[in-house]
Amino acid sequence: MLTSCTPDTLPDSGPHSANAHMADELHAGLEAAEAWIAPKFLYDTLGSTLFEAICELPEYYPTRTEAAIFEHHGAEIARAAGSGATLVDLGAGNCAKAAALFPLLRPKQYVAVDISTDFMCDALVRLRQRFPHIDMRAVGMDFSSGFALPADVRAARRLFFYPGSSIGNFSPEEAQDFLRRLRAGCGDDGGVLLGVDLAKDKATLDAAYDDALGVTAAFNLNVLRHVNRLVGADFDVRGWRHRGFYNEARGRVEMHLEALRIQEVRWRGGARVFQAGERIHTENSYKYQQADAIALLERAGFEATHVWTDPRHWFAVIHARAHARSLPRAVH
Repeated sequence: MLTSCTPDTLPDSGPHSANAHMADELHAGLEAAEAWIAPKFLYDTLGSTLFEAICELPEYYPTRTEAAIFEHHGAEIARAAGSGATLVDLGAGNCAKAAALFPLLRPKQYVAVDISTDFMCDALVRLRQRFPHIDMRAVGMDFSSGFALPADVRAARRLFFYPGSSIGNFSPEEAQDFLRRLRAGCGDDGGVLLGVDLAKDKATLDAAYDDALGVTAAFNLNVLRHVNRLVGADFDVRGWRHRGFYNEARGRVEMHLEALRIQEVRWRGGARVFQAGERIHTENSYKYQQADAIALLERAGFEATHVWTDPRHWFAVIHARAHARSLPRAVH
């Protein structure tokens, strides 16, 4: 799915083929032996707003830890990444993380990319008022399965910005394919600025993804309301509860929705009876050792030039340049 807009023009809803693809993906996940919903569907307008609230929670350390790294090492990061680039913000959301770096990175063009286009474009309207000298574009795209940018996005010195440890939503194999697509899209003079959540103790991770206030639970449950709208399903949110925990054996946090009672759910083209205790898997968040994250980038055709971490080594920001001798074939 690809639609583009300026901050003055919201995108259309998208072609029928894109809607059909999302419906097919949801149908396949709900009918799988172990049901699943892709994490991208967590981010409708309400889901994006709830995620903003999650980032303010005391238990959710990634946002403030990453922000502290940027605040403490911002000048070094800017020197490594350089100024005047085309800054492509993947999963831009409210665009706040990239905006905080504008005075340091001084991009010639800012390209916000997100699946939740209305939420992103609203943010970009406000951002353009603050930085009228920066050329800005908004692109509505599901970049988890493919990647392309409109023709009006500058090809010179593309710096892909993927903060917040979202790379952990992919399996390591998927993450490598995703980074290869970025490598193919940034040319020999571009790079990536990546946020990576590092491995840590289970108690900290469990609390971060199952907070006492229940905001993460609301965020996870909201995906059922989104699915109801997308494919005409009849999920009753009251019949489900949130489960979020660190799976030590797999090195990842998992989020699930667990049925509180036996129930039949119908949607356009399908139906399923969920037993009490049966789960729908909605998200993974892999946690990396620093060396493994660097190796992942290098296998994708990048050269990790700088790594910055917090004093506890809970989170890392990595700048990696495109390796001129290693241009992988784009993966579609």
